Amino acid sequence: MANRTAAQRLGRVLERVTNQSGRVAATPEYGSWILGRVSESQRRRRVRIQIILTVFVVAANLIGIGVATLVVTVAFPTPSVFDPEVAWITFIAVPIYLVAALVVGVFWATRRIITNVRWSIEERTPTREDQRNTFLSPWRLTRVLLVLWGLGTVLLTTLYGLHDPQFIPKWLLGVSFPGIVVSASCYLFTEFALRPIAAQALEAGRPPRSVAEGLMGRTMLVWLLGSGVPVLGIFLAAAITLIQRNLTPTQFTVAVMILALFALVFGAILMWILAWLTVTPVRVVRHAMNRVERGELDTNVVVFDGTELGQLQRGFNAMAAGLRERERVRDLFGRHVGREVAALAEQQRPELGGEERHAAVVFVDIIGSTKLVTSVPATEVVELLNRFFAVIVEEVDRHHGLVNKFEGDAVLAVFGAPVSLEHPEDESLAAARRISRRLRAEVPECEAGIGVAAGTIVAGNVGARERFEYTVIGEPVNEAARLCELAKNEPQRLVASAGAVAGATETERANWTLGQTVTLRGHDGPTRLAVPADGA
Repeated sequence: MANRTAAQRLGRVLERVTNQSGRVAATPEYGSWILGRVSESQRRRRVRIQIILTVFVVAANLIGIGVATLVVTVAFPTPSVFDPEVAWITFIAVPIYLVAALVVGVFWATRRIITNVRWSIEERTPTREDQRNTFLSPWRLTRVLLVLWGLGTVLLTTLYGLHDPQFIPKWLLGVSFPGIVVSASCYLFTEFALRPIAAQALEAGRPPRSVAEGLMGRTMLVWLLGSGVPVLGIFLAAAITLIQRNLTPTQFTVAVMILALFALVFGAILMWILAWLTVTPVRVVRHAMNRVERGELDTNVVVFDGTELGQLQRGFNAMAAGLRERERVRDLFGRHVGREVAALAEQQRPELGGEERHAAVVFVDIIGSTKLVTSVPATEVVELLNRFFAVIVEEVDRHHGLVNKFEGDAVLAVFGAPVSLEHPEDESLAAARRISRRLRAEVPECEAGIGVAAGTIVAGNVGARERFEYTVIGEPVNEAARLCELAKNEPQRLVASAGAVAGATETERANWTLGQTVTLRGHDGPTRLAVPADGA
């Protein structure tokens, strides 16, 4: 079909995330491999759900029939269902009803469910009514089973009771109680089987409160049917025996043992289903949190539960979306102001003002930028500038500096602020030499002068409270800009102040040669220059 459901779109997103991370998610998307993947076609999903429901409903009802048979034949052997007067009921009426109930019940119940979720099969966006029908489907299936078990209870109790009234309590107890427990287990398992459809339905919003019974209601239902009903059955069995006095002590003991075993087995099964339904969403969220902890912020979980656990899943997705947005803003912020400044802003509340720091400054400016702009198409100028700036940023980052400003075709880089460096002169001079070599080799059409100076600067946030930026001011900044102008006339396009070279370690000083002394524009005192030594 031309239209795609939101679930399939989500499936493709999840698959892309999985491919990017290089490994499959640690837990299935719906909490069980039986339910398939989010990206599965709706046709295959319909077949999968129908098979799961049919197999479980048939199996659960066959077990219930077996338990009912034990109760009416072994737990309460008298009056006997094999008595010749009621043999036609036992061997004709009962099998006919059981077969008819199984065939009609399974067909009717599963068909109603498929009808309720047809919007999903047709790949339509769910409406609130579709959502309501989806979450009511387990109850509607359970209601069909309760009607069939109840009808069987009334029919068989009536047929046997017409022959002997002592059959009435036995059949009432033996058929109704297993029917209630079996129907409840089918309700819980239907919730599980419909998780893929519920996940799509939840995209229309949270389910109505009348539909989502919550964990408390689900837990109390399991207690009632897994413990309350069987215990009540044992109580009624004792009451029936006490009133009718038709069982020997041995027969009564056997009856209690059978009912107790039924309570233990079915109670354990129902509690296991409840625990599984409760733990699975938590486990899915836990695995997703582990992925987020490893830095995989594109992680999402499928919201498939209509109870408070679904709110937990939805809350995780909201949290992950918030983290992704925060990381995007942090990355964008770091690209604008520098990683170090961004990290500093996260650690402490930024305030206006600055502090004196010993740092080194590198100033880079393109030679003949006006001619370049007027002679080359704008798109080519942008591409050229990006290559030019990429070299500078890479080398400044490699030498632990901060690109503080892009001023048109010029760059100001600082070493020693906001993060202190043990030898800022070494880092700045080494970075300048690398930038000079790489620009000549990688961007030869974009020549630039490079100036390096060091000294005391003032670094901090400058501007207004509503809008400010991190910047550095001081004599070294001005000096580096003036040296950059001189460097445009030097063969290697790189000039540093003798003071910056003198502050470097012996290893770095060996790469520089002291030159002439000049008076820089705007400076009163002389400044001795230094240029890279041959081969440096």
